[in-house]
Amino acid sequence: MAYTGRCACAAVTLEITGESVGTRQCWCRQCQTIAAGGPTHNAIFPAESVAIAGTLASSTWTAASGNTLTFHFCPSCGTQVYAQSSARPHLKTVRFGVLDQPHTLVPQVVIWTADAPHWAQINPALESWPQQPPAPPPA
Repeated sequence: MAYTGRCACAAVTLEITGESVGTRQCWCRQCQTIAAGGPTHNAIFPAESVAIAGTLASSTWTAASGNTLTFHFCPSCGTQVYAQSSARPHLKTVRFGVLDQPHTLVPQVVIWTADAPHWAQINPALESWPQQPPAPPPA
């Protein structure tokens, strides 16, 4: 499977070869902040399968998990493109919103549910974790 994507202003484009090793909906406080109060929706790919063209900016901080998290975004329009954790540098976590439609990715797991607001709608059919789950298995 291959995926393509672009930021809102099309200055950054993506080409992804292969399937994701997992998909997640994340309710951590950092994700709520960058997602206007809701969760982020993410597909995790082997880093070498994600090719990006265009200039990215980044922001780094210590996540609640204790890992260093670096978010990469388009400096022109602010679109979140992907994140990378110091605990998993071999993976890139790509935001669903940057991927071209249609695609077949859907959240498989909900994480950091302990941080979700009381009004959050969390699908009870999905595996969920109150905090950080174990890393996805190697591809």
